Amino acid sequence: MKMRKFKNNIKLKTIKQKWFSMSLVLIALFGMQSCDDTFLDVVPDNVVTIDQAFNLRNEAEKYLFTCYSYLPKNGDALYNIGFLAGNETWIPPNDAALNSYAFDVARGLQRTSNPYMDAWEGRYQGGGPGDNYPMYDGIRHCNVFIENMEDRNNVPDINEAERLRWIAEAKFLKAYYHYYLMRMYGAIPIIKEVIPVDAPEDQLQVSRDPIDESVDYLATLLDEAAANLPPQIFDTQQELGRVTRQVALGIKGELLLMAASPLFNGNPDMANFKNNDGTVLFNPTYDETKWQKAAEAIKAAIDVAEANGHQLYYQSEFVYDVSQTAKTKIDIRQAICEPFNNEVLWSNTNSRTWQLQRICMMPLSVEVPHRNARMIFSPTISSASKFYTKNGVPIDEDKTLDYSDITDLREAGAEDALNIAEGYRTSILNFDREPRFYADLGFDGAIFYKQDSNADETAFHIESKFQDYAGSFDAFDFNISGYFIKKLVNWEQAFTSDGGSSYKDYAWPEMRLADLYLQYAEALNEVSGPTAEVLQYVDAVRERAGLEGVATSWQNFSSNPNKYTSKEGMREIIHRERTIELAYEGKNFWDVRRWKEAVREFNQPVQGWNVFGTSEAAYYQVLTLHQQRFVSPRDYFWPIYDLTLIQNPNLVQSPGW
Repeated sequence: MKMRKFKNNIKLKTIKQKWFSMSLVLIALFGMQSCDDTFLDVVPDNVVTIDQAFNLRNEAEKYLFTCYSYLPKNGDALYNIGFLAGNETWIPPNDAALNSYAFDVARGLQRTSNPYMDAWEGRYQGGGPGDNYPMYDGIRHCNVFIENMEDRNNVPDINEAERLRWIAEAKFLKAYYHYYLMRMYGAIPIIKEVIPVDAPEDQLQVSRDPIDESVDYLATLLDEAAANLPPQIFDTQQELGRVTRQVALGIKGELLLMAASPLFNGNPDMANFKNNDGTVLFNPTYDETKWQKAAEAIKAAIDVAEANGHQLYYQSEFVYDVSQTAKTKIDIRQAICEPFNNEVLWSNTNSRTWQLQRICMMPLSVEVPHRNARMIFSPTISSASKFYTKNGVPIDEDKTLDYSDITDLREAGAEDALNIAEGYRTSILNFDREPRFYADLGFDGAIFYKQDSNADETAFHIESKFQDYAGSFDAFDFNISGYFIKKLVNWEQAFTSDGGSSYKDYAWPEMRLADLYLQYAEALNEVSGPTAEVLQYVDAVRERAGLEGVATSWQNFSSNPNKYTSKEGMREIIHRERTIELAYEGKNFWDVRRWKEAVREFNQPVQGWNVFGTSEAAYYQVLTLHQQRFVSPRDYFWPIYDLTLIQNPNLVQSPGW
């Protein structure tokens, strides 16, 4: 299904007065829009009035796609906030290669005047005025759609089952857009219906709603949506990308998991976060039952997904007879990159990944120019250090391995040759690591197995000192940390003999089963501690990653062998497992915040190798790329644009701003 944001070239006077008046009201509610934004994009092409949008099925379907068009393009380097607003990935600081507003957030440049990545107003999100995503605009479209489709006098040429499905899709999108805003801003106004133009002032000047009430409302809305959504997409030629029952249930689980987490659940830092009338927005009392609700919701999503054929991804076909090492690395990468594979529950067909792959990919020979493999997404040393050792435990816990001085170098032997080029010298940090380290990351000396490697698993390796073919000598497109992202590049990527390149495009995977497994394990551990069921779901993800289970790994290799037997220890293990499994997908930024660990995580120096070094001695020096500064509690939530607060005095600013 092709989704797009419909534009109109019709003049303002052609819109019915009622709709125009409503638009002006909504401008007053939520703040300033650009001077040329008259809200006319709500009506599909060639439709003069809003009423005509619901005369016939064809036009109503276009309006539904308009509701979908506000889904953020999370497969785009500029729009996925989690890619660059934290500390997983860094880019060249001159902004010449990629002018990312999320990267400005990472560097502590957020502000109340024209906030960066402003989903409330749809400003400073990375593209031009027509490419931003004002979530309240999307919510308004959904409310209009729901109201009109629930009127059975509208769209007479649609059958009842399809009408109910379309209403369910709009309800899902309405809930998702609210959830997206809550994750950023905390308590927000919940807009339940289209506000009449003659409504009294107290309805027009909305205020933030308390978190618990908002979560309950959105969870109910998602239940209503799930009831009328199909369990899977049957028309794969026309409907890929549209939401299903397990997607609605999965987002409900995410919502409830967020609400149960420390940032939202009994957070003392939010005790004074109140509306002007004294309404308390965050319940100051911790409620353990929220974890139970989250666990039940996530398990329901898992059950529906598995009943409809979803499972952890394993690559089923290899043309050549390759090692298990290569197969495991491809399993890990293709869980993301294989289009519409059976692990992905929700792919956003409005967000393609060709450019993202080019931004991540590095040259693998002197013939490849940097413009075809830009390699500017650079994982930090901190991020690389979070992956486990080959024994499935953290590097600072493995009692059999020593990583105390990562500037020590070691030469790769035959036993390393499937991961590091034999005879190549690189940091000890790059040796004896788990399969996800070698699947997700590239580094100086790393093997990069792709489909065009054919049967030769060692055909390609990376050389990235300054003067090497993957070195940082380009004025604009260069790697800043010495680590590269392989995870997001489909294994069918290929370079031609003349230095050209091809990338197999895929829709961005918004939700996959491994994520739900780890969400469920996290919630269940908070309810009942490290039960066998908790270990079962964590171990399923670890097995696909080529690791032993938690108990076996910790008992045999950890300096803290009983860590997994306590709720606190298992919580730390699950957090680390999510950090590794979901690395570079934009998820960890939000996890660190909801866990209330950002004040620790984002106040550390961002470090990388000296990519401008030409020799081993010069290259393998740890450099500080930036000293991050995260102010708590201020930086846990986005600021509201100050002009929005002036226009609506019932809105209060986020704490600390």
